[in-house]
Amino acid sequence: MSIRDILIVGAGPSGLATAIAARQLGLDFAIVEQGVLVNSIFNFPTQMVFFTTPELLEIGGLPLTTPFDKPTRLEALRYYRRVVDTYQLQIAFEEKVVEIESEADGTFAVTTASPRGRLRVREARSVVLAIGYYDIPNLLGIPGEDLPHVSHYYDEAHPYYRKRVVVVGGKNSAAEAALEMYRAGAHVTLVHRHAALGDTIKYWVRPDIENRIKDGAIAARFDTSVVEITPTAVVVESAAGREEIPAEQVFLLTGYHADVDLMRRAGIQCDEVTLKPDLNPETFETNVPNLFIAGGAIAGRQTGTIFIENGRFHGETIVKKLAERFRQQE
Repeated sequence: MSIRDILIVGAGPSGLATAIAARQLGLDFAIVEQGVLVNSIFNFPTQMVFFTTPELLEIGGLPLTTPFDKPTRLEALRYYRRVVDTYQLQIAFEEKVVEIESEADGTFAVTTASPRGRLRVREARSVVLAIGYYDIPNLLGIPGEDLPHVSHYYDEAHPYYRKRVVVVGGKNSAAEAALEMYRAGAHVTLVHRHAALGDTIKYWVRPDIENRIKDGAIAARFDTSVVEITPTAVVVESAAGREEIPAEQVFLLTGYHADVDLMRRAGIQCDEVTLKPDLNPETFETNVPNLFIAGGAIAGRQTGTIFIENGRFHGETIVKKLAERFRQQE
């Protein structure tokens, strides 16, 4: 098997932008993706509306058209399919990277596994990790977190009609999920460990959720921590003591982080507290030569700092650096 110039891990917007830049500069590349195209966006809530305007999601110079002020999840999925078709990008789907090994000659051997357990090894002169941070939820580490009625991902409201639902979290995802399920007929309680909702909630969502809490349509517990989940209730603790909130469904929308274990096995140094990888902020190259990170995975726990809007430019910077380096080596 030939040694590629670049192996791109992840077919989200930052990975696709990296591939487009590589094609435009004539570099040989391959893309592997553990799920489907733009897998994180696919797994967003079905009715999600982006916070940003269409042009800030665009890559490869292709316009994203929408009749609305802000694009929807469905429009984004359609757009990125068109990007891939326009640039004729070949992507190996359902191949999860399990190991990235540095070879003696400076190249990389990247092992992927399919859902059926088939292993494949690809070799490349460089690797770009565009793996995002949506695949691994921040666990609370409490009893009952793994029960079947507990989820770290919210999909849509209809299945929870007339059910008692507890949503844990205080940022945008928790607020939107609580509102959608309330309007679909669920009995919703929002639990947040801080005294107030997060500052990053979308400006059109904030007054809605605050008013629903104020009028009692959505119950809320602030300055409250979840200590246990049972098959029938969520046990919380606050200054007032312990309380059991009845629950038939629980959403722990407490955030996500990148696959730090994969990075560390590849030799990337990651901060123990922030989980941020050691990299050059100008080139996005990590402490491992020719191993780069693009997009949200560079953020560590501070996931609110990297979005499609800014992460889509990382790939072009990386590819220009690699093209220059490869020319010098010829």
